[in-house]
Amino acid sequence: MGQLQERYKAYREPQKYIKAGVYPYFREITSKQGTEVEMDGHHVLMFGSNAYTGLTGDERVIKAAKDALDKYGSGCAGSRFLNGTLDLHVQLEKELATYINKDETLCFSTGFSVNQGVLAMVVGRGDYIICDDRDHASIVDGRRLSFAKQLHYKHNDMEDLEKVLKSLPYEAVKLIVVDGVFSMEGDLAKLPEIVALKHKYNCSVMVDEAHSLGVFGKDGRGICDHFGLTDEVDLIMGTFSKSFASIGGFIAADADTINYLRHTCRSYIFSASNTPAATAAALEALHIIQQEPERIEKLWNVTRYALHRFREEGFEIGDTESPIIPLYVHDVEKTFLVTKLAFEAGVFINPVIPPACAPQDTLVRMALMSTHTEEQVEKGVQILKKIFVDLGIIKS
Repeated sequence: MGQLQERYKAYREPQKYIKAGVYPYFREITSKQGTEVEMDGHHVLMFGSNAYTGLTGDERVIKAAKDALDKYGSGCAGSRFLNGTLDLHVQLEKELATYINKDETLCFSTGFSVNQGVLAMVVGRGDYIICDDRDHASIVDGRRLSFAKQLHYKHNDMEDLEKVLKSLPYEAVKLIVVDGVFSMEGDLAKLPEIVALKHKYNCSVMVDEAHSLGVFGKDGRGICDHFGLTDEVDLIMGTFSKSFASIGGFIAADADTINYLRHTCRSYIFSASNTPAATAAALEALHIIQQEPERIEKLWNVTRYALHRFREEGFEIGDTESPIIPLYVHDVEKTFLVTKLAFEAGVFINPVIPPACAPQDTLVRMALMSTHTEEQVEKGVQILKKIFVDLGIIKS
């Protein structure tokens, strides 16, 4: 047995939960993504998806992907830098730039590779990168690849952020990176306060809009637009794997910054370009989101209903202001058990345990789509309430 095999044969944490019958991961879905799916032989309400706009099963999006498959083939067989740029990629980038209201955008094959690659390149030796404690793992990995000095501040604690900024040279390049909507807790970044500190301490700001595009702002333009601060944010990142019903991501910025990243960003230059079908699907989703503002209105109607009902029934849901609703459990074993019992009762939700959260803050994460109905939400609330009461997590 080799060194690596010897090291990892002792890793049996997943097997412990498999043996206990509560392992919640890698369940097989045998139907389209929607508000209800077939999974592991069960028909369940899907409350674990990031498809906020409900477009993953939309026939227009599917047709756009099929048409691109017919026209361009299944893949590009190369990077955007060399042989992998289609006119479709360029069209999507131009329309995204107009939509986000930035000079230009650059599209990547995954959202993770956007943060990973951009953060590794836009700041370097002698610079500083400052992140919220609860920023997404892709931001964490991106900052690790940078040669900039890495600093962080307590989650949404503006006093702590200012304390960090005060300690840094005024003339140094300083980049504050933050999630617009935090993916586990559903709360919003304090962007107005962050922008004020940007000006006070001569910083730049990057916002990850992964969970806010298609949800906040005019026509779903995101948190920066929601707060009227798009012009004040230097870099805006977004993904296609959530509201845009596809896979991939982008960075939006001024023309000079995009020019630099286009020719230096390793996760862009050395990755195969996004498939024609995925690109066309994202482009069609972008069109639908702008053409159907009532879709976002429906999302917010069902979100407000769900937030009210969970609070009314005594669940602890923290400071969420979004379609992401954390239901706090505060116990790893019970978090897995809640997930199992909910699935057996016909509700799919996601368990959130370390390292995605602190050990004392475990939760199950419920996420809503514009295509959910109040009746579906009510069924989920009632099923989850019984489980939480039976396990002693909340009172009857």
